[in-house]
Amino acid sequence: ITPNQISILSIVMALISMFCFYYSSHNSILLITGAIFIQMRLLCNLFDGMVAVEHGKKTSTGDIYNDFPDRLADVFIIMGLALSVREMPHAIHIGWAASVFAVMTAYVRVLGRSLGTESYFIGPMAKQHRMFLITLSAIVDFILLKASVDFSISYYSLIIIFIGSVYTSFRRLFKIIKDKEAGA
Repeated sequence: ITPNQISILSIVMALISMFCFYYSSHNSILLITGAIFIQMRLLCNLFDGMVAVEHGKKTSTGDIYNDFPDRLADVFIIMGLALSVREMPHAIHIGWAASVFAVMTAYVRVLGRSLGTESYFIGPMAKQHRMFLITLSAIVDFILLKASVDFSISYYSLIIIFIGSVYTSFRRLFKIIKDKEAGA
């Protein structure tokens, strides 16, 4: 198996997670299943780099396969979370906004790298932070549903992801600007 194939597999994991979240209103165990597939997606993201570097399978298109699937996966998973709480006010709109700015955090990082600055992976809503929050939200919502508590943490997590991703995008952008003005 090639690193690029593993990267493509991460998209499949994200899609499965999205559909699990979408159908979780019919079966709460799908919240846990969706969370597991988020972790599977992250493992794919880890393994593609390990296979490329440690097994000498790096390709000229590896950076494309490493980055582009992550952006799709971000959108699928965040929108899956939004669809799991679609009855909440503006949940779908917040999900789209959170998705856009999640992608924007990566865009700004890549923009900086293309301009010759460091690749900034800082947060507070870098990929690993977003995925941790979504995973935790799904698990907590599953527990709340099992306890017959009529409350969803996932809705508020979407708001946190949106606000945090906006902040992270601008934080990275200002670091890039500062680097460029300093002559980097």
